[in-house]
Amino acid sequence: MTPTAPPQPTEAVTAVGLGGAGPVVGTATALVVERLRARPAPSVGEALELAVELGRHGALPGLGSTADLWQALATLAAHDVGAARAAEPHLDALAILDQHAEELAANSSETLPDEDGADRSALPARARSDRSFTWGVFAAEGPGVRLSGARRPDAANSWSLSGTKPWCSLAGTVDGALVTAWVGDERRLFSVDLRQDGVAVTADAWHARGLVEIPSGPVEFDEVEAHEVGAPGWYLERPGFSWGGIGVAACWYGGAVGVARTLLAAAVTASSRAPERPADPHLLQALGLVDTRLADARRALVEAADLVDAGEATGEAGRLLAKRVRGTVAHACDEVVARASRALGPAPLATDPEHAKRVADLGLYLRQHHGERDDASLGQTLLRDAVAEGRPAW
Repeated sequence: MTPTAPPQPTEAVTAVGLGGAGPVVGTATALVVERLRARPAPSVGEALELAVELGRHGALPGLGSTADLWQALATLAAHDVGAARAAEPHLDALAILDQHAEELAANSSETLPDEDGADRSALPARARSDRSFTWGVFAAEGPGVRLSGARRPDAANSWSLSGTKPWCSLAGTVDGALVTAWVGDERRLFSVDLRQDGVAVTADAWHARGLVEIPSGPVEFDEVEAHEVGAPGWYLERPGFSWGGIGVAACWYGGAVGVARTLLAAAVTASSRAPERPADPHLLQALGLVDTRLADARRALVEAADLVDAGEATGEAGRLLAKRVRGTVAHACDEVVARASRALGPAPLATDPEHAKRVADLGLYLRQHHGERDDASLGQTLLRDAVAEGRPAW
């Protein structure tokens, strides 16, 4: 299936304000702005090329510039949510592989042969030499489908994957993926070259009206070679699992900033056309509320970035932080979209292709937060901790 080309953005490229420690615009964010100014309407392929370049510049969480990474993702999403949705998983995969390499190096008495310390045996053969190799992360589960792994006896760290994996974004575009699969009752992580025999991307399974260019249907695996990454359960237990979830929230935040900019531009235009007339009080009310919601989301992301870089967002603390930040940002973005839509009316949704695409893209992307179900999960965590520690969380 050939993805539909997105509308062509025309607005100026401006970095999304995030703040926190460090410069107002860091290296990763500056690179995003530079690339978007050169190519204002990035294709999925160009978004992946940008992600590869960001990875080469070390745009990974937990290394001292997490706020810059999340600001870069937010800036990309404010311009084009689909581009951020394409780039974010590649960077998440690089962070996973980097953390795996760090743990191997810390637990090994031998010096690993590669200058970056990576364990190349955990990578597909093409990825070991191709620094432009693009990644997805396929970790979702679905009812009635299962992907299983079996060890191959012919080589070290060689596995075979068979079954169906749902929600595989850009499986027909990226070179490879980090994929979770079941080995018995254990969930393990594997790296897979998606360009090998036995991988079948389900055609025409993506009927979304948002993120049209990011098909995310199921993939069939038939005895596909794979390599294990980390010990059983490592993928979910590692600190970076929580950080990756917050990186997605940074993309949501950027998309909401894009919506808010449309709202503000409408108010500025109305004011300039009739400066003698009082501003529409409903539009002003919407602007004020949108600003406070974005401020809530921004503060949550800045605090989280500082905690991640300080090493204080690991284990249970990291999981609790991710639930709080994702909930804060998701609810803020939902309200930004709702308030802007009511204040602007139907016209921009019907006649402005950039705004209409942004709203549709963000609406679908936000559903990675499961609303009341995730709120209940956060509440359960707070209750458990209060009972165990004998004190409230606040």
